[in-house]
Amino acid sequence: MTDASDQRPPVDNPLDPGRLASLGVEVLPHTPSTNAVLAERAREGAPEGLVVATEHQTAGRGRLDRTWETPAGSALTFSTLLRPEVPPATWPWLPLLTGYAVAKALAGAGFGAVLKWPNDVLIGDRKVAGILVERVETPEGPAAVVGIGLNVLLAAEELPVPTATSLLVESQGLGHPVPDRTVLLASLVDTLLESYGAWQAGVEDGSVARLRESYTRVCGTVGRDVEVSLPDGSRLVGRATSIDEHGRLVVAPAAGPEVPVGAGDVVHVRPA
Repeated sequence: MTDASDQRPPVDNPLDPGRLASLGVEVLPHTPSTNAVLAERAREGAPEGLVVATEHQTAGRGRLDRTWETPAGSALTFSTLLRPEVPPATWPWLPLLTGYAVAKALAGAGFGAVLKWPNDVLIGDRKVAGILVERVETPEGPAAVVGIGLNVLLAAEELPVPTATSLLVESQGLGHPVPDRTVLLASLVDTLLESYGAWQAGVEDGSVARLRESYTRVCGTVGRDVEVSLPDGSRLVGRATSIDEHGRLVVAPAAGPEVPVGAGDVVHVRPA
């Protein structure tokens, strides 16, 4: 019997496995989840820096187990294995660091990306990339599987929600071509590993403060009035004033003291 996945039409702008292999990137034709594949590799002892990408992810997940799927070849979906050797208190910065690295790489490709706290990547007010960082226990110690999904070649009518966008859609407005997916993936991986290396190497010497400053500069949430939905059903409404030293969003309600909220403690953050 022929697998239906083998009957998909050819992918435009396909990834080049040969060019990516030198970066430690393995390209799969299709897989339910690159995070799941890489988590298993991590438990088997895979080294830090291994990247698994796919042309078609069929059961991707976001925060709170939200599903995420795009047509074959229309996105960059990949996961990177990291093995941080930093104090546990600094681990919550990994999702924010990843969002910052993606926004930086997109800026280098000519797209003015901003961040919605904690790690949604936006162009304008529309989401172009999502990130899911998962902690995995391995015989060598805890590891982080960093999953990134970036909309590249989705046409406007293919976008899942009105609040989403793609590099194809944005390129049409900017008047320049969509980046080569292989080149863009290489840039994303390089920028992520470079940012991660600088952060990890300097945790004792102020790298968290520097990351906090860099992240805040491109975070569109800070300075806006927001409504934070909490797991108990309550809502916190106020001005997002800053990012604290733990990567939490600090919200100042109309009355009362400022309230820091962590990414694991919120369901949604929306404009008020």
